[in-house]
Amino acid sequence: MKIATYNVNGVNGRLPVLLKWLQESQPDIVCLQELKAPQEKFPEAEILEAGYHSVWLGQKSWNGVAVLSKLGKPIVSRTDLPGEEEVEASRYLEVKIKDLIIACIYLPNGNPVPGPKFDYKMRWFERLDAHAEMLITSNKKVLLIGDFNVMPTEKDVYKPEKFKNDALFLPEVRDAFHNLISQGWTDALRHLHPDEEIYTFWDYFRNAYQRNAGLRIDHFLLSTEVVPHLKKAEVDKFVRGWEKSSDDAPVWIELKI
Repeated sequence: MKIATYNVNGVNGRLPVLLKWLQESQPDIVCLQELKAPQEKFPEAEILEAGYHSVWLGQKSWNGVAVLSKLGKPIVSRTDLPGEEEVEASRYLEVKIKDLIIACIYLPNGNPVPGPKFDYKMRWFERLDAHAEMLITSNKKVLLIGDFNVMPTEKDVYKPEKFKNDALFLPEVRDAFHNLISQGWTDALRHLHPDEEIYTFWDYFRNAYQRNAGLRIDHFLLSTEVVPHLKKAEVDKFVRGWEKSSDDAPVWIELKI
């Protein structure tokens, strides 16, 4: 089973890129982030024609998450995290597909720092941490998948010194990610590639992709029940080089289930 995550950065504007990648890569399940489309504008028909059932949370202009599946329509179990927020954004979608619980995550960016956006990011992280602890103690096959907007270590950013004041790399943000991991989650990419230079995002500016000036911000966190089934974890970096592509590349894992 091949499961992928892709911050598509505008599902309608980049629909040709998404459909091309789906056809070439043939994942069984896909988590999408940053749809940038209201609920009624999600391209359900085109994605169904490509062979995927879909559920989604749209939002005008920004945010938005979706789960696509070739294995039947996902069953939605949650559309937000427990706990109240002043303005709830479309950033969390939890579904069941066969015996898997999959959480599609688009964690807030948090810039500029300091400020309300960073405070919101840290509150969101706290809510995710509390819910993830419940999920990992369920003894079920659970995957937290998506764009976490965190570079966990210095290996995950091309020039750590350039990001010391960035909300994706501040010590308290990295600590929040490591606290989440310490519940018992396994970072799939690092589990299989502990020492490799792996990036999932390249900015549109200063020829970042051509220079491989990247960041690793898209992650798969697996519960202990999933880890024994993990066979591969890769980044489809080549997609970032396609015309009109997202600044994130698709990331995928393969499970032997």
